[in-house]
Amino acid sequence: MAYKITDECLACGACMDSCPVEAISEGDIYKIDPDKCESCGACADACPTGAIVEE
Repeated sequence: MAYKITDECLACGACMDSCPVEAISEGDIYKIDPDKCESCGACADACPTGAIVEE
């Protein structure tokens, strides 16, 4: 199971700070590298807008 970031992303950085494997990159909307992501859910838990969902 992997996660993706939806259009509700505010690019606040909360997900990046919470990711233990540095799988998230910055941009207008942040992106999760599926090859690095361990599907731990820390980013989804940290997201204040609920913009990170399971694929």
